[in-house]
Amino acid sequence: MKARLIIFVFLLSTISLFAQEKEASPFDFGRMWTFENPPISYFEEEYGMEFNQAWFDDVRKSSLRFASWCSASFVSPDGLIMTNHHCSRDVALSIQMEGENFDNNGYYAKQLSDERKVPNLFVEQLIKVADISDMLEDRVGSYENDDDKAEKTAKALEVISNEYAQKEDWQGLRLQTVSFYSGGKYSIYGYKKFSDIRLVLIPENDLGFYGGDPDNFTYPRYNLDFTFWRAYDESGNPLNTSDFYYKFNPDGISEDTPVFVVGNPGRTERYRTYAQLEYDRDHRYKYLLHWLTNRRDFLQIQYERMVNIPEKEREAQELLGSINNLSNSIKAYGGIMKGLHNKEFMGRKSQMEYRIKAESPGISYWDELEKEYARLTPHSWAVSHLAPSPLRGDVFRMIHMLAQIKANLDNEEATEEDKEAAIVEISKMAGSLDKEKEMQLMQMLLREIKEDIYPGDNTLARLLDSKGIEDYVAHLFDKSKILESEKAAMKCISKEKKLNKSKDPMIRAADIIVKRYQESAEAFGSSSPKRRSLESKIANRVFKVFGNSLPPDATFTLRISDGRVKSYDYNGTEAPVNTTYFGLYDRHYSNKGEFPWSLPEKWMNPPMELLKSPLNLVSTNDIIGGNSGSALINANAEAVGLIFDGNIESLPGNFIYDEQHNRTVSVHAGGIHAAMKYIYKADRILDELLEQ
Repeated sequence: MKARLIIFVFLLSTISLFAQEKEASPFDFGRMWTFENPPISYFEEEYGMEFNQAWFDDVRKSSLRFASWCSASFVSPDGLIMTNHHCSRDVALSIQMEGENFDNNGYYAKQLSDERKVPNLFVEQLIKVADISDMLEDRVGSYENDDDKAEKTAKALEVISNEYAQKEDWQGLRLQTVSFYSGGKYSIYGYKKFSDIRLVLIPENDLGFYGGDPDNFTYPRYNLDFTFWRAYDESGNPLNTSDFYYKFNPDGISEDTPVFVVGNPGRTERYRTYAQLEYDRDHRYKYLLHWLTNRRDFLQIQYERMVNIPEKEREAQELLGSINNLSNSIKAYGGIMKGLHNKEFMGRKSQMEYRIKAESPGISYWDELEKEYARLTPHSWAVSHLAPSPLRGDVFRMIHMLAQIKANLDNEEATEEDKEAAIVEISKMAGSLDKEKEMQLMQMLLREIKEDIYPGDNTLARLLDSKGIEDYVAHLFDKSKILESEKAAMKCISKEKKLNKSKDPMIRAADIIVKRYQESAEAFGSSSPKRRSLESKIANRVFKVFGNSLPPDATFTLRISDGRVKSYDYNGTEAPVNTTYFGLYDRHYSNKGEFPWSLPEKWMNPPMELLKSPLNLVSTNDIIGGNSGSALINANAEAVGLIFDGNIESLPGNFIYDEQHNRTVSVHAGGIHAAMKYIYKADRILDELLEQ
């Protein structure tokens, strides 16, 4: 594989058209390697160490998928699990007892009996992996068109899954078939699920979310983003994991140490074409960022109104979680957008496409896909802004529900019970509206539409009917009987004849808005099979040129990413490979102890041993959302850190990996050790981690 990479770089260097740009690299596709195709030779050549299949099997089984949103790992022989605070907070809050406040005080189970179970929380361990590409190809055989292939593939995968389910060493596992390279390769995975997961230790929110949104996706960082859980067996005893866990090493790395991330990266789009990336830049992410930012700001105002009201404490906690999630998304998508406007990155993507096209004479897949997106562009604003969403408010949901009620009048398959239930639901919503809040949300939506609507589209003009946005919203709420009360809404929409002839402005809005949304959704939906087919063919061309020497896009399945502990240049200076607790206290006092740099009382008299301890570190590993909670391990398969973030320069990693500036940010194992020793006095867990 190393030879292929060298040849690839040489070939690219001959393309003089792009000589002024930094040349594309095979690693632009990243370093998220699959376990059914482990890059053993590459690892050995790159890091000068011996790696074998047993090492890959061991680190695979020590890693976990944490529920359906994060990664985790076993770190003791007795089922102890390590993951992030931000992966754990929401589910941990669900088991608070009266008088407890995990956000303010954290939680530590001083005894094994204090470890507290979270209903429905689970982790999954990848036990078996197999490449089934050849088997599938034999089963699918020839096909006349893409629809035939899709149908045959789906049936063949089902048959293969059933066959694997009967194999002795696959029985009892949850099986998942996975497609890579848009159908170029297929694998089957077998997971073992553990459903008795109990909370052991979670830091206070001030530490687990230290720096908040301002420090998110930055470095240097001072964030104690960790949590410990424990898996229990069917008998209610700590799970025996003596055959698969990472030993915990608080001092197992230094600058340039080879390190590896074993986790479940959620999704990348590094095989998208240049035309697709232009669409993402000019429409998809542009509209999404607009929407996310407005909702985050709106929720922030609501939070500030209730944060100091005792009886609204739990509601404020939940709202803060939503704000944090939106803020995280804003920075993430904002970073992608910045990357899409980066001429060097886009130049490298163009180089790569040029290279693949040169190896594909007479093939027009790229031009065909570009034409599809040109046809979809006039619908892009509508499919983005007119879709039903709780964050667009109850009135907007009612508009969509009214359209459905009207559609059901002519739908012979809709039962009277269905019709009645919809009418009752919308009437109840009308009776409980926060009208001031709903008016603000409707105004916000209409302003977004005004800014992003496709030139020449008259949807908004028809809706406003010569009124300004504020006047229209006032008219809607003043004149609509449906928004007047539950009783008035029921009377207005319960009779079919009245509904069809109604001039209520909510009915009119439903006719205009939902019809336009349905048109846009139909345009994207009808185009989807062709676009998927072209994407598959293009990805297959990449695969035919380079084979599996390039890693596939992330799919929230287990990967291993290689890198080194390494500093980097930023802001005119150099970022150190690790930070210390000294920096955490400096941030606290420099910001006058205000959130999100505040510290709880028990942190206010730190010993010198804590202050000198490492806290966060950076490495060159390739990660994306979903990797949160992954252990950072060294070549000895020791946990030396805990992934929780990337730097701001890593955000374009959705579509391109840039090894020069991309950095993964982890909690240093030494920082976790120091906090547990000097602050939390978690001797029971420290002994378990270190006496191995």
